[in-house]
Amino acid sequence: MPNLETSLKECLSSIDGATAAALVDHTSGMALGTLGGSKEFDLEVAAAGNTDVVRAKLRTIEHLGLKEEIEDILITLDTQYHLIRLIKGRTGQGLFFYLVLDSGRANLAMARHQLRRIENELEI
Repeated sequence: MPNLETSLKECLSSIDGATAAALVDHTSGMALGTLGGSKEFDLEVAAAGNTDVVRAKLRTIEHLGLKEEIEDILITLDTQYHLIRLIKGRTGQGLFFYLVLDSGRANLAMARHQLRRIENELEI
């Protein structure tokens, strides 16, 4: 089973249009690992900021009394997709993958499929 570094590399190499990837702890807001980004796009800041998105959605689901789990959260920008995938299973509690995609090069359905596969193979 791939470790964190291998999984992040696979995100960027196997998902068309992927420009950055991180594994984030949404309880602390800290990125456990990052790959990609640029001077114009601080991946650490983006990963930490998206913990607020995850926390807000989890609170909303709880307040609504829904017996559902989040698979993905998708944020679409003019030129990017930001895909947040909560890690399932006991070893991934409180963690999510954060993937940034160039919307002009990405196939969103395939990106979701590949990220799900990478998640299932991840060993934490």
